[in-house]
Amino acid sequence: MSLPRFSSIETIINRNKEDFNFEDKESKNIASYFGCNVFNDEAKKKYLSEGTYKKLKDAISEGENLSRDLSVEVASGMQKWAMDKGATHYAHWFQPLTGRTAEKHDSFFELQPDGSVIEELSGDALAQQEPDGSSFPGGGLRSTFEARGYTAWDPSSPAFILEVGEGRTLCIPTIFVTYGGEALDYKLPLLKSEAFLENAALKVCKLFDNNSDVSRVSVTLGWEQEYFLVDEALFLARPDLMLTGRTLIGKNSPKGQQLDDHYFGSIPERIYAFMRDLETECHKLGIPVQTRHNEVGPGQYELAPMFEEVNVAVDHNQLLMDLMDRVARRHKLRALLHEKPFEGVNGSGKHNNWSMSTNTGKNLLKPGTQPGKNLEFLTFFVTTIRAVHENAPLLRASVASASNDHRLGANEAPPAIISVFIGEFLTKVLNDISEEKLSDDDGVKDVMELLAKIPELEKDNTDRNRTSPFAFTGNKFEIRMAGSTVNCSSPMTVMNSIVGKQLLDFNERVSSKIDEGASKEAAILGVIKDYIIESKPVLFEGDGYSDEWKEEAEKRGLPNTPNTPDALKAYVSDKSKALFEESKVMSEKELFAHYEVMVENYILHLQIESRTLGEIVINHVLPASIKYQNELAINVKTLKDLGLEKEKYEAQVTLINDISDNMSKIKGYVIEMTDERRKANEMEEAEDMASAYCNKVKPLMDKIRIHVDRLEYLVSDEYWPVVKYRELMFIK
Repeated sequence: MSLPRFSSIETIINRNKEDFNFEDKESKNIASYFGCNVFNDEAKKKYLSEGTYKKLKDAISEGENLSRDLSVEVASGMQKWAMDKGATHYAHWFQPLTGRTAEKHDSFFELQPDGSVIEELSGDALAQQEPDGSSFPGGGLRSTFEARGYTAWDPSSPAFILEVGEGRTLCIPTIFVTYGGEALDYKLPLLKSEAFLENAALKVCKLFDNNSDVSRVSVTLGWEQEYFLVDEALFLARPDLMLTGRTLIGKNSPKGQQLDDHYFGSIPERIYAFMRDLETECHKLGIPVQTRHNEVGPGQYELAPMFEEVNVAVDHNQLLMDLMDRVARRHKLRALLHEKPFEGVNGSGKHNNWSMSTNTGKNLLKPGTQPGKNLEFLTFFVTTIRAVHENAPLLRASVASASNDHRLGANEAPPAIISVFIGEFLTKVLNDISEEKLSDDDGVKDVMELLAKIPELEKDNTDRNRTSPFAFTGNKFEIRMAGSTVNCSSPMTVMNSIVGKQLLDFNERVSSKIDEGASKEAAILGVIKDYIIESKPVLFEGDGYSDEWKEEAEKRGLPNTPNTPDALKAYVSDKSKALFEESKVMSEKELFAHYEVMVENYILHLQIESRTLGEIVINHVLPASIKYQNELAINVKTLKDLGLEKEKYEAQVTLINDISDNMSKIKGYVIEMTDERRKANEMEEAEDMASAYCNKVKPLMDKIRIHVDRLEYLVSDEYWPVVKYRELMFIK
């Protein structure tokens, strides 16, 4: 299998100099700290022979398979480095379809028959292992009794040492496949999509004379991770947070985010200590975190790194989510990564900033000072827009989950309708091109003269549109609808695949026009114009939250799939199957397996939530309400026995009635929800089951919550059995 090159931390820093000003002294000091627990170029040079280092670097650079002899030599050096760092075990670190990471630790020390001990990491152990992976979701790619699953080293992502307490383990990033080689993880499809996009992008780059030195095109990713922090004691007092990651009940706090006083506010001291600790752990592992701040919701925060090569960036984000949990516990906090842990305040996303760059240091999505004159920028810019227009349902499916359904379309998140925001200036550029005649070379000349009159592009010539799910933000596209728990590989694999496919189409169309006698410049402009006209329905500059946009989107023929079961169907459409087959990113068998896993994940999440809600209501809410009601009843009887007039205890009677009404409705809805869940569980087809949970079970959960939250308002604070929003969000 051919793997993309690994961009070392040094290369990443150089690539980001222009945008992030790494010339200052402080940044250089931070940069030198990156990767102290990472087997990076510096460590490789020290622990590998010069010949082995060069062979490894060349093999990674060219995407070639490593020979057995080379694997043995690298394993020996990697083990020596890890043991010098205090590591006693090693683990193949992979990303199964659970959405998180997995690892099985093996000791470097092996006991021999004669009682002696050897320290060894063999080349075979480095390159491949066979963990018992039968319990990982596989979507039918293998039976439960067929436990074989193989992890294979991904040399394009650096090995690292994970510190947990006093223990240190060498972690080797790997792919995870079946005995037959089918993908059981997120990483292998991502790597294949990178290779597909690179091949297509190189063909288009060669259309432009200034790219004679371009031999590589890499995808870069900069993610932004949003999250909540709550006190650990309060977290443990909420069964719903413990089991589902979100509050299934909870009345809004009188004070929420309406004052906007938390956003970008001063960071509380305890949270600041957590952030500093987390950043230190990130820097040890080469995760180039750079930005930290308060987000909109009370108790909500954000962390963002510099841009990296997409495969490394994905690994780093998966590693970060694990680190956040570990470090939070260290500070007696809990990190909530769920997209919507609290009703009534902003949820959490994970914006994916996607771009393409060449080995010569050029960002293919950087407009320059006059983007209208930059045909190369316009080519990659418009091709990406066209790819999104053509494959909007698939892109929407890539971020679909039970947890993200609570966020998409809400007041703070982009809607489930995919549209593209590019700003007023670039909209004018595209309109000018689409309205000009390009039938001959004179037409092309006229367009070039027109574009030459376009004023220089200022750094911030247009505002950002927070309501857009897919926005151009200067030199990259920002996928804003990705949820905070998503594995970035999912939307990145789709982006790489659809843009790669569109670039191939672009190249074919341009070649066809040239064959028909058009000049290269005329052919390129002609296809750009066609793409602009064909993609106009997906371009939208207005308020994506408005009802008017939903109506307008329907007129434009843009799909709107607000729930996950409907959205996921795009993965197994004929169009998607053809795309993934052509790109060789996933076979039809793999595609259906991954689809089955995603549908099953949706079902299981709602199943756990509905069961948890039922238990909280029956075991906590109703008993507490009854106790308070009994106290009120005793009070009413006492006042009545004392001979007081009815109006003196009328308020208590009203409260008793209101509590009874809500309890009665809750009990009825819980019984109905349980019945609907049982019916759903008996269905044979996963799609039918997911639909039942979505359309039958979930609405009943919402109804139960309405009445539980009313009880929270009615029942005395002394009796209410669970921690309230005011404590969860404001006690830090």
